[in-house]
Amino acid sequence: MEEEDQQKVADLIKELVLRLLSQNPISGSQPLTSNSPAFQKYLRYAVRILSARLRSSIAPDSAAIAESIKRRLANQGKSSQALTFSELYTKFASKTGPGSVDNKWAVLHLLDIISEDRKNASTQLDSSSVLLPNLAFNDAELGNDSWVSRRKGGKEKGWSNGVLLVSKDPENLRDIAFREFVNLVKEENEVKEEVLVRDVLYACQGIDGNYVKFDASSDGYVLLDSIKVPRATGLMVRKLCELGWLFRKVKGHISESMDRFPAEDVGTVGQAFCAALQDELSDYYKLLAVLEAQSLNPIPLVSDSASSGNYLSLRRLSVWFAEPMVKMRLMAVLVDKCKVLKGGAMAGAIHLHAQHGDPMVQEFMKRLLRRVCSPLFEMVRSWVLEGELEDIFAEFFIVGQPVKAESLWREGYMLHAGMLPSFISQSLAQRILRTGKSINFLRVCCDDRFWAEAATQAAAAAGTSTRRGGLGYGKTDALESLVDEAAKRIDKHLLDVIYNRYKFKEHCLAIKRYLLLGQGDFVQYLMDIVGPELSEPANTISSFQLAGLLETAIRASNAQYDDPDILDRLRVQMMPHGSGDRGWDVFSLEYDARVPLDTVFTESVMAKYLRIFNFLWKLRRVEHALIGAWKTMKPNCITSHSFNKLQHAVKLQLLSTLRRCQVLWDEMNHFVSNLQYYIMFEVLEVSWSTLSNEMEVAKDLDDLLAAHEKYLNSIVEKSLLGERSQSLYKSLFVLFDLILRFRSHADRLYEGIHELQARTETSLPSQDKSKSRKQVSDRSSEPGSWISDGRKALTQRTSEFLRNMGQDLDAISKEYSLLLENFISQLPVQQHVDLKFLLFRLDFTEFYSRMHPSS
Repeated sequence: MEEEDQQKVADLIKELVLRLLSQNPISGSQPLTSNSPAFQKYLRYAVRILSARLRSSIAPDSAAIAESIKRRLANQGKSSQALTFSELYTKFASKTGPGSVDNKWAVLHLLDIISEDRKNASTQLDSSSVLLPNLAFNDAELGNDSWVSRRKGGKEKGWSNGVLLVSKDPENLRDIAFREFVNLVKEENEVKEEVLVRDVLYACQGIDGNYVKFDASSDGYVLLDSIKVPRATGLMVRKLCELGWLFRKVKGHISESMDRFPAEDVGTVGQAFCAALQDELSDYYKLLAVLEAQSLNPIPLVSDSASSGNYLSLRRLSVWFAEPMVKMRLMAVLVDKCKVLKGGAMAGAIHLHAQHGDPMVQEFMKRLLRRVCSPLFEMVRSWVLEGELEDIFAEFFIVGQPVKAESLWREGYMLHAGMLPSFISQSLAQRILRTGKSINFLRVCCDDRFWAEAATQAAAAAGTSTRRGGLGYGKTDALESLVDEAAKRIDKHLLDVIYNRYKFKEHCLAIKRYLLLGQGDFVQYLMDIVGPELSEPANTISSFQLAGLLETAIRASNAQYDDPDILDRLRVQMMPHGSGDRGWDVFSLEYDARVPLDTVFTESVMAKYLRIFNFLWKLRRVEHALIGAWKTMKPNCITSHSFNKLQHAVKLQLLSTLRRCQVLWDEMNHFVSNLQYYIMFEVLEVSWSTLSNEMEVAKDLDDLLAAHEKYLNSIVEKSLLGERSQSLYKSLFVLFDLILRFRSHADRLYEGIHELQARTETSLPSQDKSKSRKQVSDRSSEPGSWISDGRKALTQRTSEFLRNMGQDLDAISKEYSLLLENFISQLPVQQHVDLKFLLFRLDFTEFYSRMHPSS
């Protein structure tokens, strides 16, 4: 505003005051002129009101304040005045252009305040005065220098306007109250607030100040008891010093861990955790440096508006410490949680605290975890792409141990569940484990180096560099992609090596043909040539001689056309035996599965194969024995006319015994044939077909191992060798022993018959051609003839022999029926469905069911 305009405004104010005082004269006073002292006081008061810079708390909305005024008039029952005000406001608001009022809201607000002030003025010097009569009260009030007298005067006059309380006059009540407050604060505080602020900043750095020191008994920073400060100030100091206590905990953990770093309980993940905490403390140090610079500025008085705002008080310090307090508390919690943890367990524990709803906490924890998990992800990258287990401090969730080559896959590497962080799933951890195992298996057992190309291709396909630092926390998708690509390529390469280079399928087939007796001509010829040897006591049999017989059986059968490498692995093995064992009980074949095939054909697996071989060998031996008995029992053995010379009763007894033996042989042959068919076709062939199909779809070595384990377990369970079929297995072997005993009885029977036949022929010599038949007949009929006596003794002996053999056969037949009934009765209760199918084959015509309906 220019000087000329200022003068015009001052003249207008003087004229306004003069007119108001002339219209409302103060009782008992002289008419005022522009030079009188009273006029000058009123003028100064008016200028102070008009020059006040206080702003209203009401929003500057002219329409809203006009609506408020109109509503108030209507509520007071002044409807006509409300309508008049509305018409006037419409004209006032619509007027624009030169000469119009710009700040319409301010005019309405001023008129509203004046109206309310007129209504609220309870005491006036003159009843007709509405505005400046209050100046008289102000004059009387200003005439008294005492603050108490001002307050009393205010009460007596009923002053409630409040204008003086907010004016800029240095002598008003507000400044007086401020000065009183300052004096009160000086009386209650022995230490300045600036000193306490600096002590708090020292405490937040772990340093004792002059008045704030660390108390070990209370485990915290406290003010000295000798210092007199208000209770609120002491509480605030203790609250702020919590940051120092947290800082001591975090800093102490860092120092202790770094001092013990080579120790195994710290590890690289613990070191990374300490480094991440140290980085966060570096930002904290920067903040403290800024706050210390501000703490050097003096704290101004409340009324000192002209002072600089760049100062630091306890209250401002609490605002500055809000965010660092949250972070420091979180770091202290992590320090307590991770004090006894390391490696993946530590990373998993920190990850659990990252599941937070506060974005600031989430960002802080992610930044911390990126540093903490860096060594862990580097171990994963090195393991997946290189097969290297760089875990000096036992922090990784994969643990390796020195084992033999054949145990490398199964026992060399395992998952350590305690070190598996929660942000890596169990399935992903299994894939990571298998990928690294595949690389080590190729490198150690298969002597293969082409896996490196597969690893490089996997890294390129996943978009991850093979260099360090390619993975990190928060990149779980990238980690899964890398693991999937590496596992797919490396596992495929491993299976190609196993199938093509080491001919896994061919070796499985060879074991089926030789150890599981699937090569029929070889097995039959082997059993024929080793039978005489195996009938001898086990301790008298030479393993070298048996090996030679095995070689002979190979050369005499179609086995000679197999791969020489396969035939070279087939060997004879004599199991441990006692003094009473025969060669049949200890003879077995073994297959030498070399590296890397011994990973599949382990000792326990080959032991199962040995159990199956012993069972099948016993079954084949029983079949071979029955075939041998049948050869002995061929019809031409009993069609000789030599027995026609025997008595009719003896001949009937002979025919009955032979028929009984033939029937028993038929029953045993039926049982053995059906059992053998079930084992060779329903068990071995079906299981082999399933294994072949699963080998075609196997994606990794674990799938291959699982398929072979399933194949072997299926054979064991279906062949009555499982744990749940032990009683059935024992019953079957008792039946086998009984059949072998029957073979010996049949051999004895037919040996006796042949001997009797030979003696019969010698007891009836050919007659001399020169003698007539009549003479021979007469001589043989004479009493005491040796021919007559020899025939009688032979008949008696034959009858006794046949009676004994018949009794033995009856005993064997009865025992066989009981054992077979017991065996068949146990089949329906077996859990495996194929064993119930065996019952269907054995009792297809329900012969045994009708014979023993109770069972």
